[in-house]
Amino acid sequence: MTLSEALAWAIDNKEWIFSGIGVAAIGWLFALFRRRQNGLSQRQRSGANSTNLQSGRDINLNRGRSGTDDER
Repeated sequence: MTLSEALAWAIDNKEWIFSGIGVAAIGWLFALFRRRQNGLSQRQRSGANSTNLQSGRDINLNRGRSGTDDER
């Protein structure tokens, strides 16, 4: 589809594009594109018998020796 064809289609369908469904569809596509562009999507793969931690920010772990009091 060329630019002139896309523009002609948009002009012919302007009522639908700017109706509630069209605005929602355009917003969804924009959000999908922006999420991929910023790399904000998180994915995690795990194997058998593994512990997986995922966070949007920091994870603090208190990993002391067995039998000790980790709370200080």
